[in-house]
Amino acid sequence: MPTKEEIFSKIQAALVEALGVDEDEVTPEATLMSDLGAESIDFLDIVFRLEKAFDIKIPRAELFPDDILTNEQYVSDGKVTPEGLEQLRKRMPFFNVDAFEANPNVKDFTAMLTVQDMCRYVESKVQVTAS
Repeated sequence: MPTKEEIFSKIQAALVEALGVDEDEVTPEATLMSDLGAESIDFLDIVFRLEKAFDIKIPRAELFPDDILTNEQYVSDGKVTPEGLEQLRKRMPFFNVDAFEANPNVKDFTAMLTVQDMCRYVESKVQVTAS
């Protein structure tokens, strides 16, 4: 069972390889798109690397809830509705929905995903030991 530090280290390595960034750029607070320059196509590579590094399966809908973000029941005028935000909270407990709620533009959703969010997600998929 990995420690939180081991999880961060493996995620950091995966992001360095997938995005061609320097290790010191991959901090917990760094956003994948804005700070590290990830594009939507890069997420396939990142998911593949994380699945391999941690021997886990990552269903696309767990990290990228397109079924919520494209559903007119949860989106109105390009913004996620309160009902949609509640669905995101249920589906993505690792993601800071409160920060997104301040300006819930659908187009900005993936830009808010941070390295720490990825760490919390992987921690939820694997058992973590205290360090």
